[in-house]
Amino acid sequence: MRGEAGPQVTANSARRVGTSGRSAHSPNRPKAAGFGLVCPKDLAEKLKARCHAKHADVNISIVIAKTEYEAWFSFDERHQGGPGLVHGGLVAAALDEACGLLATWYRFPTVTARIFVRYRRPVHINTELLARAELTSERGRRLRVAAQIGDGNEVLAEARAAFLHVPLEHFLATPEGKAAAEAWARRLDGL
Repeated sequence: MRGEAGPQVTANSARRVGTSGRSAHSPNRPKAAGFGLVCPKDLAEKLKARCHAKHADVNISIVIAKTEYEAWFSFDERHQGGPGLVHGGLVAAALDEACGLLATWYRFPTVTARIFVRYRRPVHINTELLARAELTSERGRRLRVAAQIGDGNEVLAEARAAFLHVPLEHFLATPEGKAAAEAWARRLDGL
């Protein structure tokens, strides 16, 4: 999706991490990465990003755990708020996406009930960033998730979020939800 705004997204970038909190990702990874292990184009489409992997050809190595998530990504010049700095709304959106993906993996489907974002340092464009999320608690339908974005040396922004598990019918009741369900059914039939 050339010429559209959003972080760069590639395959092999998102990963669930083991319960030890260790990941196979090296801080010296080549530039690239983004969110969307479940569907790599999701964040790209939401933020109008370039997607460097074809949706049907994505190969992502995963360490499976339900309580932690991490993904490498970057913002570019199109995401500036101030000169050389990422707009705070996009930082918050990336934190919400990391928290939301984890919550949805843990209990499908979920919606954001609230999110608190703390900006600790400016986030610079053209910098490889690591987003991490961790499930901190669950009670009934409510899940609590903490997340952070860092540059490998320090935490630049962090979030605490609450998600609610909702019945799937919540989404299927709209025309858009029905269309999405039919599209997923067609994809699954093709597997």
